[in-house]
Amino acid sequence: MSTQAVSLRTLRPRTVIPGFGLTLGLTLAWLSLIVLLPLVGLFIKTSELTFARFIAVITSERTLHALQISFGLALVAALINAVLGLIVVWVLVRYEFPFRRVVDAIVDIPFALPTAVAGIALTAIYAENGWVGSLLKPFGIQVSFTPLGILVALIFIGLPFVVRTVQPVLADLNAELEEASASLGASRWQTIWRVVLPSIGPSVLTGFALAFARAVGEYGSVIFIAGNLPGISEIAPLLIVIRLEEFRYADATAIALVMLLASFLLLILINWLQRWTEGHGRTA
Repeated sequence: MSTQAVSLRTLRPRTVIPGFGLTLGLTLAWLSLIVLLPLVGLFIKTSELTFARFIAVITSERTLHALQISFGLALVAALINAVLGLIVVWVLVRYEFPFRRVVDAIVDIPFALPTAVAGIALTAIYAENGWVGSLLKPFGIQVSFTPLGILVALIFIGLPFVVRTVQPVLADLNAELEEASASLGASRWQTIWRVVLPSIGPSVLTGFALAFARAVGEYGSVIFIAGNLPGISEIAPLLIVIRLEEFRYADATAIALVMLLASFLLLILINWLQRWTEGHGRTA
């Protein structure tokens, strides 16, 4: 064996599980085929537009309103899910009550239910002649075929992401920390604010990010309840589909590119907040 081969074996760390090179190659190849190539294709197709045309497409009144609807309602829905999801998790983890397992299983329905079926069901329930819509109609509240209906659909599909992300963290939280806080004279709210929330804060942010990312690109459950009126309840994914049906592929990829970059920047911000929360919790 040559000296060079011996030195290479010396420099390469030995691992318990063999096959690192093979598995790394397969991972990179899989990511390239599934993730990188479609993104590269998105950029290449958008580059067919001139800069002036690109600006005209993404700054048109219809596009800006669709982006505002998609990102604005996705953000509101994710914030609501962060609060509601935390309440649901607290009840499921900290309390024993009849049919708790049934309630726990119901949380996963948006995962298992096809999005089109969810959209049709929500539309039927919240329509003016539906079970819930008929009760809201005397108060002048219309849900179906309005932005409010989009918000309801986004809350429905995003809630499980928060619940399933926070639930194992809260379940593993040592109850002795809360008992010690209470023994030192802290009130219940002080214990929650200073002991519980710092421990589960990063997981809440993770669930929020997942719910937001799912809501931004949601199509199936929203398309039926939205009404799809341009300038009123038209979402950006629907506008992309419309541009594709009009054979304006570059215009469609331009809108998709803006959504991709905006989502990427927001997720970077959320990831930074998560890391800051983790570091702040360790420091505290």
